[in-house]
Order: sequence, then C-alpha cells, then structure tokens
Amino acid sequence: MSAQAQAILELLQQVDAQRALRAADPVLAAHVQAVKHYQHERFQHTYADLLTMPRYVRATRFFLEELYGPTDFTRRDTQFKRVVPALVRLFPQEVVRTVHTLGELHALSEALDTEMGRVVPAGALDLQAYARAWQRVGRPDDRQRQIQLTRRVAEALDVYTRNPLLRHSLRLMRGPARLAGLAELQSFLESGFDTFGAMRGAKDFLDTVVRREQGIAAWLFDPASLDGRAAELSFPPVP
Repeated sequence: MSAQAQAILELLQQVDAQRALRAADPVLAAHVQAVKHYQHERFQHTYADLLTMPRYVRATRFFLEELYGPTDFTRRDTQFKRVVPALVRLFPQEVVRTVHTLGELHALSEALDTEMGRVVPAGALDLQAYARAWQRVGRPDDRQRQIQLTRRVAEALDVYTRNPLLRHSLRLMRGPARLAGLAELQSFLESGFDTFGAMRGAKDFLDTVVRREQGIAAWLFDPASLDGRAAELSFPPVP
C-alpha cells in the first residue's frame, strides 16, 4: 500500500476511534450530537447574511451541510476505507491531496467534538454553556488548525474550477468511482467543484468565513478580547 493511502487510512481510523468511544458511552454520544446540532445552528446564524446572497448561498450551504453539518458519515467512511488504495491509484494527485486534507479536518473535528461532549451539560446548549465548554477543553491551536484546514479544502475546490482538464477528468471518473465504491466521494468533489465554480472566485467568501471563525474562536477562549455584544450576534439567541 502506498504511503498516501496509508496516511488517509490512519486518519479514518482516528475517526473510527472517536466513534467507538461514543458507541461505548450513550451519554457521551448524546452530548456530542447536541454539540454538533448547536454548531450547525450557530453556523446558520453566523452566516445568515451570506445565505441570502445569490453569489454565496450555494457555497454557504456546502459548508453548512458538508463541513459543519451534524450528518453521520459512518456509512460513507466505512465504504471509503475499503477503497482508499483504489482512490489513490485512480484519482488525480491534486484530488488525492485534497482528500487527505479533508481527512485531517474530519479527524480533528471529531476529536474536538468528543472533547466538547465530555464537558457540556445535559440538555439543549446555549451560548454560555458552549463557551464554557470550549474554555474547559482549551486547545486553541487545534481550533485555529481546524479553521485553516477548512480553508485549504475550499481553496483546493476553488482552484479546481480553473482547471478544465481536471474537471473533465473528474467527470470521466464517475463510472469508475461508482464501480469502486467511491460514488459519495465523487459526489462531494463534483458538488464542491460546481458550487465554487458558480461563485466565480472564492477569495472574498473564504476571507469572510475565516475572519468570522477566528473572531468567534478568540471570543470563546478569551471573552474579554472582543466586544461581548458583537460576539453574541454571531450565535443563536440564548433560549
């Protein structure tokens, strides 16, 4: 097996380890799911303006559903593990590198969600409980890495839109990808490609996302660092 394939598999194994922890502890599993749902709601609130803009609405929904959503990707990941060597062999190297980055993001996000799930209270989350949980977990450097990995995945998809040969190659991969059990990955890549292509330049969008996410992270770890009212406007209202 190639080094690239092994590296991707190791990231998927890290995700599996987080799922195993939750499967063994139903209370933890429920808390993690509550964290994921709150983060999904928070993203909708933070980017409510972009969701109304024709240029950005598809990209915002792509982030919301594919990168910040509470969707359980267990089935996809299980299929994915079986065909990683085929993926590395069949897909262009640019795509393989992006898949590796996506794997890093996936593994890190699941680890952070587990840690959050260990410290949040039972029941529905609100802003105060969410902020206290982040402060107990700590790991501000990992939160910054999570933001940067998200940007790298999106930037790669944006670059693909300016490579007609790569887009053509990706379309030609539909049949082989389906036969190899990679249909869901193929769908993710094509959806991202089409979404970012329709935006005709992702820099302003990504600058906005990164600026807001870094500002929110700064406030979560150090509430005195930003105006409290400005930070609250980026979150769902407190029940």
